[in-house]
Amino acid sequence: MPQSHEQNRRIVLQSRPDGAPTPENFRLETETLPEVPDGSVLLRTVYLSMDPYMRGRMSDAPSYAPPVGLDAVMVGGTVCRVEQSKSDAFNVGDWVLGYSGWQDYCVSDGQGLVPLGNELDRPSWALGVLGMPGFTAYMGLLDIGQPQPGETVVMAAATGAVGSVVGQVAKIKGCRVVGVAGGSEKCRVGTDEFGFDACIDHHAGDFADQLAAACPDGIDVYYENVGGKVFDAVLPLLNTCARIPVCGLVAHYNDTELPEGPDRLSLLMQTILVRRLTMKGFIIYQDYGDRYEEFLETMQPWVQQGRVRYREDVVQGLENAPEAFIGMLEGGNFGKLVVQVGDE
Repeated sequence: MPQSHEQNRRIVLQSRPDGAPTPENFRLETETLPEVPDGSVLLRTVYLSMDPYMRGRMSDAPSYAPPVGLDAVMVGGTVCRVEQSKSDAFNVGDWVLGYSGWQDYCVSDGQGLVPLGNELDRPSWALGVLGMPGFTAYMGLLDIGQPQPGETVVMAAATGAVGSVVGQVAKIKGCRVVGVAGGSEKCRVGTDEFGFDACIDHHAGDFADQLAAACPDGIDVYYENVGGKVFDAVLPLLNTCARIPVCGLVAHYNDTELPEGPDRLSLLMQTILVRRLTMKGFIIYQDYGDRYEEFLETMQPWVQQGRVRYREDVVQGLENAPEAFIGMLEGGNFGKLVVQVGDE
């Protein structure tokens, strides 16, 4: 179903998931275009970001941000065109970065919108390597991980929007980089395209042994995106004073209860104590929002010079956003996942 100039399609949260999300948790609605009051703009969504944090927002459990309300539009970062303007700050046709969610159109008073200029080669990259995922990778690695030349950096989801940038920035900083990804093709891209020293398939039966062999000097920085069995394999390899930026735990987002098996909390706490580990979670805009320009001034030249490469997985059509999101949580995407909602 193509984007219309008369109606607004919106995908709302119909029900809260019990475990993994299903298509039945979402509902596609249509409505007439909203009126634009003075001082505001009508935004037309061109690209919609798909990100793992959205799974947490579908739950009403306590978190760092309020949940999406039932029957409310699903949240998400967007790259939009200004379709109508009654604001002195924006002109019709301007590209902006916003947070208008899973819908075709949104009225904004301009607060929170980031002008992107009108000479963009790849507008969708403002949702990826030059946007929140790249910013998350950059600050988590450099501010919390503090990698030093010659150290070993490991990251899971290594060919995704965050992990691929973590690994490439760590290489720029002179580190040995070992990625963890799902499948031989992703691992091949990790080494051949992104320049990692090694990339281990977490589906391998001997995954933990392969990871240990790829990290003969232990692990100094582990950038945590996943949790689960990857962290289990990493824990015994962590060096004294290793640093662990905790960005996400996608392996656990659909959990409805604690995992089976022995309680390993005491092992984790003992390892943190004995090896003097630094393990710190962060929420990118809450903790580093005032440093976005610093990130952009560094990352843009790296991307332009080819020092940081980037992969994007584009799904066509707003109506396909739920299936794309569900597939992303299962590891089905290759690179940063975006939905192209309308024409540029």
